[in-house]
Amino acid sequence: QVQLVETGGGLVQAGDSLRLSCAASGGTFSTYSIGWFRQAPGKEREFVATISRSGVATHVTDSVKGRFDISRDNSKNTVYLQMNSLKPSDTAVYHCAAGNYGLEASRYEYWGQGTQVTVSS
Repeated sequence: QVQLVETGGGLVQAGDSLRLSCAASGGTFSTYSIGWFRQAPGKEREFVATISRSGVATHVTDSVKGRFDISRDNSKNTVYLQMNSLKPSDTAVYHCAAGNYGLEASRYEYWGQGTQVTVSS
């Protein structure tokens, strides 16, 4: 059983940066790919980024490409989502999830509670 805790969210202005962290405990962290998903009010959950177990493979969705970067430190059991040039459309609750590499939420078995990111214009 893996527990995931997201931190780093907050209220920022358009153009600012945030770094989200996803800290894992209770399992062998390096055996899981980690994904980031977000859900805005009234909208469906959407894929943001994913990183493979070793960190060699990554993928980010087109809407954040060039602005967001995903990385991991297996020695710290932590995955990071660096978010630059934030836009009001990035406002959402951001969740990390552990499971198998891919874009679909169904590939991930364990989920964190989420951290709120609010970007004002």
